[in-house]
Amino acid sequence: MDVAAFLGRYPPFDALPQDRLETVAASVRIEYFPEGAVILQEGGEPAAFLYVIRKGAVERLDGETILDLLVEGETFGHLSLFSGLGPTVTVRAQEDTICYLIDAELAEQIVGTRHGLAFLSSAVRRQILRADEQRTASRADARSVSVGSLIVRRPVTCEEGTTVREAAALMANARVSSLLIPRDGRVGILTDRDLRTRVLAAGVEPDAPVAGVMSFPALTVPPETMAAEALALMFERSVHHFPVVERDGTLVGVVTDTDLMRLERYSPVAVRSAIERVADRAALVAAGRDLPRVVIGLVDAHADPVDVGHVVGVTVDALTRRSIDLAIDDLGDPPVPWAWLALGSLARHEQALHSDQDHALAFDPQGGDPGAPDPYFAELARRVTDDLEAVGLPRCNGGAMAENPPLRRTVDAWAKALGDWMDDPGLEGSILTSIAFDYRRVAGPLDVDRALDAVIRTAPEHPIFLRHLGRRALDASPPTGFFRDLVVEAKGEHAGTLDVKHRGITLITNLARTFAISAGIAEKRTLTRLRAAHTAGVIDEETQTGLSEAFRVLWGVRLRHQAEQARGGLPADDHVDPKMLGPIERQQLKEAFRVISRAQRVLAAELGVRPP
Repeated sequence: MDVAAFLGRYPPFDALPQDRLETVAASVRIEYFPEGAVILQEGGEPAAFLYVIRKGAVERLDGETILDLLVEGETFGHLSLFSGLGPTVTVRAQEDTICYLIDAELAEQIVGTRHGLAFLSSAVRRQILRADEQRTASRADARSVSVGSLIVRRPVTCEEGTTVREAAALMANARVSSLLIPRDGRVGILTDRDLRTRVLAAGVEPDAPVAGVMSFPALTVPPETMAAEALALMFERSVHHFPVVERDGTLVGVVTDTDLMRLERYSPVAVRSAIERVADRAALVAAGRDLPRVVIGLVDAHADPVDVGHVVGVTVDALTRRSIDLAIDDLGDPPVPWAWLALGSLARHEQALHSDQDHALAFDPQGGDPGAPDPYFAELARRVTDDLEAVGLPRCNGGAMAENPPLRRTVDAWAKALGDWMDDPGLEGSILTSIAFDYRRVAGPLDVDRALDAVIRTAPEHPIFLRHLGRRALDASPPTGFFRDLVVEAKGEHAGTLDVKHRGITLITNLARTFAISAGIAEKRTLTRLRAAHTAGVIDEETQTGLSEAFRVLWGVRLRHQAEQARGGLPADDHVDPKMLGPIERQQLKEAFRVISRAQRVLAAELGVRPP
């Protein structure tokens, strides 16, 4: 890719006319920085260029604390360049890095436009070191504190009639990446990203009021919210700011993803950002292989184990979407509306490091031949499946992948299949019951979830299917004791170990699915299903609470085991040696297994069958 084509993919260059872009490209200097090289020194000589990362990554440092990680296409050095002052942070090559260098005069011309103003506002969030924030987030483990404790300045606000131009200037002068706009007892928010996507990209004039481009009402959190909880929600909703608001409506401040995330190279936000920016398959695979380090960091930070599974699932979603985008770049646009569906544990966002692929494709032939689009989708699915396997997610042994023809159907065919399996599961339905009834759209414009959810809600009308589903939840029993009477693998390479997934986690997953679907509940995640089943009166509060806590305990054991394996360079599995567990973990597991056994006995009594 030539220089102009590369620059044209990223702001502020993406807004330049082609001839202007060619002029900029012709003037750049190319410089290589080896891993560890200091590019800009805090308090040193002012930057002489605007730097654009062509390949590699750089760290922004306060001492030895990593404040941020910048990757391909991102810029740095502009504040020092335009102010003539020494850099406020040190910028160091995190790996071997190539940068394009743009001289000061040309850089000033580029940013001296409406588009450039939006770009500078966007750059504030990651690349301005706010002296008055005292680097609070970078010196604390943001997961173990409340978000209120991270706030060190009052929020910057404006009226809803403030113009976009005035708001952008206010953000730049105050060195903040967002403004809060109070309205009717609630609060709106205008962020640097809004300036880029809702103003610049949409062609909104600078004199337009912020009321038309702000997010309202903004998602807010109270000050006592734990930072780990806020980060998980931020990650899920793909937002970068949370206004912090007292329960009486008092504005406290704003917390950002940079404030919250564990500021290291392998934070979930950094890895997902790298995934979303990759330009080819090789870079996608390289970015995806950083996932085990993310899990190790989260486990070491004592994050909620269910949240860790959620982060893994969201990261795999990002890998899938980027893989699909790369495939479409080669294959051309899909011939008809479509949707890529995650199945099984990925649909529930309950994935660990030892998880295979489960996915499917749905499409709408729009009245044409249903078989006509299949060759395109077959090739798309093959490429995505290959990419995920290269990242480290093996193919499903049961073949539940979109590259296999039975997993590519029209929306109507999928809805009919679920309905038919409810009438008579048969061999196919029996195999797919634990996978296909957990689904979630990951990519594509086709709203398939609504059609399938409607089928799920008819489940109470199919007692034979519900009985079949219940029996699947009773297929195996949990261990009931330890050491002398512990149910462990008797032979093979995992002899003497406990399979915490199939002897524990999967049992709870199957129970939750049975309880929820039997009430016509279309929720997918295990803990959400348990809460919904309790609300619907299917299970009592003790069962819901007990299974939820057991689920977290088992996930914690599983993830700590897999993190140690990843740390040692070993492939991840679910086979835990009981002798390696401490006394507290053993006691927690004992109670978890007892809770599962009680729930299974209750279900077996309702079905009129013997418990496992």
